[in-house]
Amino acid sequence: MSLATVHSRALDGLAAAPVTVEVHLANGLPSFTVVGLADTEVKEARERVRAALHNSGLSFPANKRITVNLAPADLPKEGGRFDLPMALGLLAANGQIEPGRLAQLECAGELSLAGELRPVRGALAMALALRQAGGARELLLPAASAAEAALVEGLVVREAGHLLDVVAALQPEGEALPRAAALPRLAPLAGPDLADIRGQAGPKRALEVAAAGGHSLLMTGPPGTGKSMLAQRLPGLLPALEDDDALASAAVLSLAGQFDIARWGQRPFRAPHHSASSVALVGGGSPPRPGEISLALHGVLFLDELPEFQRTALEALREPMETGRILISRAARQAEFPARFQLVAAMNPCPCGHLGNPLRACRCTPDQVARYQGRLSGPFLDRLDLLIEVPAIPPRDLQDLAPGEASATVAARVAAARSRALARQGCANALLPPQALADHAVLEAPARALLDRSAERLGWSARSFHRVLRVARTVADLAGAEHLGAAHVAEAIQLRRGLGSSA
Repeated sequence: MSLATVHSRALDGLAAAPVTVEVHLANGLPSFTVVGLADTEVKEARERVRAALHNSGLSFPANKRITVNLAPADLPKEGGRFDLPMALGLLAANGQIEPGRLAQLECAGELSLAGELRPVRGALAMALALRQAGGARELLLPAASAAEAALVEGLVVREAGHLLDVVAALQPEGEALPRAAALPRLAPLAGPDLADIRGQAGPKRALEVAAAGGHSLLMTGPPGTGKSMLAQRLPGLLPALEDDDALASAAVLSLAGQFDIARWGQRPFRAPHHSASSVALVGGGSPPRPGEISLALHGVLFLDELPEFQRTALEALREPMETGRILISRAARQAEFPARFQLVAAMNPCPCGHLGNPLRACRCTPDQVARYQGRLSGPFLDRLDLLIEVPAIPPRDLQDLAPGEASATVAARVAAARSRALARQGCANALLPPQALADHAVLEAPARALLDRSAERLGWSARSFHRVLRVARTVADLAGAEHLGAAHVAEAIQLRRGLGSSA
């Protein structure tokens, strides 16, 4: 038989579109041609496949005209994931394995020159797409990638370490390849503890409120006051991920080749450098790749030295913060990635960092301060829930302060508040749509009067008004209250009195 077909998948954003690898052998001048909108990495598979077959002791049809078609032809293909399908197609077309055995398989894998199978990106995306399609076929992957794919329940995932293992399993009397076992979710890695931070009761309370409601947070203060330390402790306060959310987060990390099986089920914490471009933050490139906002899915995105980020990069965050997704449009194609992240940012109040610092005088002029703070636009600040100041504490006073509450103690209160919100409305308070606030954030009369006066005096927009209302709902959940009282609203207003509070 001179024609063989192997099933695989190509990455298309977070989706994994089915690809049919057709291999045809014909008489004529010897050649090896790959067609079907393949990029350079895919076309280089010719040499990897040739060397892998020779070094594995398998026959390569060197005197044939070889044509490999990757269908559909209008779908771009990239990476080394088609090495294994091409090699199996060649062997089937050359009569070395039974073509019928390939009909029930979907495979992907990069080949070394010695025939070893190397992992590929997006194994979880392939498994999720196969399950969505019904899961009729078995999935064959290199061992490292198979461990990721096995996290998706309801599929048969086979693993192999060498091309010869696959060939032996596809013989008429061959034994099936071993099934990949899903690794259990490990206990969360011990992270930094909130008790390490002495003092800063106000910022710690803001961090607790942010964790309980999923709110975004901007901390402003002089250098060395603990802003970065507070942000690094936020993941330890957040509740454990649900299985579906953990799988979605792992799928995005797998697509970028950054998934660590040891951190399966843990919330990601991303902290890009302030030199990151808008493409690095929101995603892009050709083909489109997920950015930091997608890699932080259901986790924390920490932007330190916020005004030092490019203005275009920060403005590009505005729509994803509202919608929870990012649609990257190019002339030839589009790609959509999830972007449901919790933003935590930190900044100094001025270029020298000491504006309002009782321990050191500020040397910046008013114009310099205005230009520095003006790097953050009003619409961007308007989309932040909590705007707080982190004051400087004299070093001599730190020694006399007792350690604060441990992260585990605060996390228990956060989990209880999240449970109340989920039981009431099915989502975190930060995700409450405006039309649902009237039902789930019922204000008592004094609280309503206080909120109306504050909104008028501070010149809030409708978005700011709703954000304060959501924060007040979280404060009430932490207190175990059903309705929002004046104390809950007052604290929510106080938590929005930092930089840009009048936005």
